[in-house]
Amino acid sequence: MSNIEYTEPKQKLLIDVLLSSEEVFSRCQNILSDKYFVNKFRPAVRFILKYADEYRALPKVEQVIAETNIEFKIIDGITSNHVSSFLDEIEEFCKNRALANAVLGATELIEKGNYGEVEKRVKEAILISLQSDLGTNYFADPKARLERIKTKNGQISTGWKALDDKLYGGVNRGEITIYAGGSGSGKSLVLQNLSLNFVQQGYNVVYLTLELSEELTSMRIDSMLTGITTRDIFHKLDELELKLVQAAKKSGTLYVKQIPQGSRTNDIKVYLKNYEIETGRKPDVLVVDYLDLVFPNNKRIDTSDLFITGKFVTEELRGLGVEMNMHISTASQLNRSAVNEQEHDHSMISGGISKIQTADNVLSIFASAAMKERGEYQLQFLKTRSSSGVGSKITLGFDPNTLRIFNLDDNGEPFVQQTASDVFDNLRRKNSASKEQPSKPVTPPVKAAVTESGARDLSSLKSLINRR
Repeated sequence: MSNIEYTEPKQKLLIDVLLSSEEVFSRCQNILSDKYFVNKFRPAVRFILKYADEYRALPKVEQVIAETNIEFKIIDGITSNHVSSFLDEIEEFCKNRALANAVLGATELIEKGNYGEVEKRVKEAILISLQSDLGTNYFADPKARLERIKTKNGQISTGWKALDDKLYGGVNRGEITIYAGGSGSGKSLVLQNLSLNFVQQGYNVVYLTLELSEELTSMRIDSMLTGITTRDIFHKLDELELKLVQAAKKSGTLYVKQIPQGSRTNDIKVYLKNYEIETGRKPDVLVVDYLDLVFPNNKRIDTSDLFITGKFVTEELRGLGVEMNMHISTASQLNRSAVNEQEHDHSMISGGISKIQTADNVLSIFASAAMKERGEYQLQFLKTRSSSGVGSKITLGFDPNTLRIFNLDDNGEPFVQQTASDVFDNLRRKNSASKEQPSKPVTPPVKAAVTESGARDLSSLKSLINRR
């Protein structure tokens, strides 16, 4: 159908159909425009749409003829099959003409540099369609309905158990999470640690930095991943390379890209499209470091107005996340009122509440010098859409040497989640160590200790298998 030329006779036939079937007209009314038709038929379409809007009924064909002096006619014998065919035809016609009009009108907009409006018009034309989905039949198959929610949301663990528990399992695709912190609180460190957590779960992550260089960002993640301190990295390059090669075999992909401060959401979208073309992959997670340095697409917006700028950028980024089915994590600055405050609230977000209204999750970072010395980071929930975590706090561990932020167990100790391979490796090492021991008799206390240790490993393995 897309190759059909919409000649005058063809367009006249479509108008005849609209006048002949109230069902066809009522279902097409919202996508029709007189601008889609040649000049000759525009007055007729304009009259039909205006009459239907005012009187909630189709005008008689005689009325249209009298108004336009064009001979339209009623088509008899339209069946349900004809209706389906005509609906498809009219939908394709409207989409075709809307796209043509958008392209024809793009020249002037491009000359003015208004690329966002060009994209908007083209996208609106492509999205023209008739509503045929009646929605969710609430009582029909509730189990499948709930399974669809679980699958569609595409939940992703943050890698921090305490945070996941508050979010009922993790963050979701199509959502945006903002981590707010004061200057020097470690916003970038939080985002870098999150990126590593996502990658280690097998997700494809894009990290866009508008402040730190690609090299410094990557070196920090090197230290977090390998456990080699940042001051020792250049002395242990061979060890670092070996660990990264091994890690890459069981991880997703991570691309770190520095983009200029003041880049717009459209610039980010262009980069992601290029990423898809070059890698053949779609990003699962986008990390933007950080939100306050991104400008809205509309160049007429005064970027010194932080409230409006924050509102538009957050909305645009979230829309990009929905469009590309990925989760977005980013950061924002806390204002001066948050300095030395242990409790944060919405008023302390730089630019005001406009970001919070759009974001799905907002957490503030609290990490005083004393806390960092103790090896602690604290996240406070300011907003969540899909959990009851607002007002609560979680504490995470922090290693100042490797910059790694990690889980703590219930006793405040580092929590390391073992995999099945970890347990098997432990058993092999213990068995090997046992075989290499001298043949002299093992005293009962040592023997008992070996037995207890092996039992603990076997218990861990059974627990892991049961969970899987």
